[in-house]
Amino acid sequence: MNDLLTPVPPPGELLPVRGDRGLPVLGHTLRYIRDPLAMWSDRYRRYGPVSWFSAFGRRTVALLGPEAAEVVLSNRDRAFANATAWRQLIGPFFDRGLMLLDFDEHLKHRRLMQEAFTRDRLTRYADALDGAVAERVGHWTPRPGFRAYPALKSLTLDLATSIFMGGAEGTTPARMDQINRAFIDSVQAATALVRVPAPGGRWWRGLRGRRELERFLRGYLPARRAGDGDDLFSVLCRVEVDGERFTDDDVINHMIFLLMAAHDTSTITLSTMLQYLGQHPQWQQRCREESLAAGDSIGFADLDRLASLDLVMKECLRLVAPLPTMVRHTVRDTEVLGHHIPQGTTVALSPHLNHHLPEYWPEPGRFDPGRFSPERREDKVHRYAWQPFGGGVHKCLGMHFSGVEIKIILHHLLHRFEWTVDPGYRAPLDYTCLPYPKDGQPIDLRPRRAEG
Repeated sequence: MNDLLTPVPPPGELLPVRGDRGLPVLGHTLRYIRDPLAMWSDRYRRYGPVSWFSAFGRRTVALLGPEAAEVVLSNRDRAFANATAWRQLIGPFFDRGLMLLDFDEHLKHRRLMQEAFTRDRLTRYADALDGAVAERVGHWTPRPGFRAYPALKSLTLDLATSIFMGGAEGTTPARMDQINRAFIDSVQAATALVRVPAPGGRWWRGLRGRRELERFLRGYLPARRAGDGDDLFSVLCRVEVDGERFTDDDVINHMIFLLMAAHDTSTITLSTMLQYLGQHPQWQQRCREESLAAGDSIGFADLDRLASLDLVMKECLRLVAPLPTMVRHTVRDTEVLGHHIPQGTTVALSPHLNHHLPEYWPEPGRFDPGRFSPERREDKVHRYAWQPFGGGVHKCLGMHFSGVEIKIILHHLLHRFEWTVDPGYRAPLDYTCLPYPKDGQPIDLRPRRAEG
């Protein structure tokens, strides 16, 4: 039975927010974990763009569709804050990362961090990535049923460690496996049903993972402060804008968040691209021809030559949004599409749903990179129809680095390998944290045949 978010009548002509609790205690938690797109689509059909629901132990307002997303992400009345909303989910594990700061403090930290993502620094990162990727994928062993996702995750963590940290000198492979596990535990803790540190539980493992990551990074911080390295860690240690600098705690907090974001989200997109390129050999060959024309090595200035790969990347970001749901918290009463949203409300947006709405995307479940071509640009039908990197002042600061990394990795894979995926395969995505294929994303990987 439908009921209202609040029994207090909204002011003026504003509409109340209707919704439902779902199951006792659990609410809609299990529905979200099983299939968030199905859950959001059902709510959108039943209630429209604004409704409330219960999940993960709290009542939340769903703000669905590009129009609602624009109100929240543009945040013209400064009613929506990041920190409180995300802190409820990932605060103990990624607190004080850039995504968990708001308003003037967020702008101050963002201004400092932008110095690590200038065009000049992206050019240097690309040069470092090119050689590192070529060396590491050279150790891949082609075979039928090659599990792409864990191989890519190991690769992107290795790259994040080398490019962002300037290496992890003295750290054994076994230790790096522990660090990878710490990241996984910290991310997965966000969807823990039991949100207390009961030994062995997901929340407890997340807190343990956070402590492990802090110890790991603090061990390297003095050397990065004292050195002149060009890696992200060293830059954050030294950057200064208008007399403002990051404290040691700031550096650690931002590094933990950025390392997670840099390898988890890139891995998801790379994995999706391998699947669809394996199922659409004509696109794989089209991308390969552009990569071969660009040469073995590739730098930042050459990435624009990989036009087809850029289209594929954008389409895969649409099909599987690395961050399928975003949350905010209202710090004052506000209005969204004529509905009253009271102060103190957690709201949820879904880029994943927005990317699959048929009124914006014809045949939304079909792989069609041409949607993003200059002559079609379906993503321009609405400013927030395609929003894999969010929007507004919190738009992902690392989006350009992510694109550089993804294209360089695919460039070298296309040079070295060919792969196929059963056309009927559908990745069994696990949404207990960020989406990942539970079966490891199998592909039939083989060395590229010599041409000519």
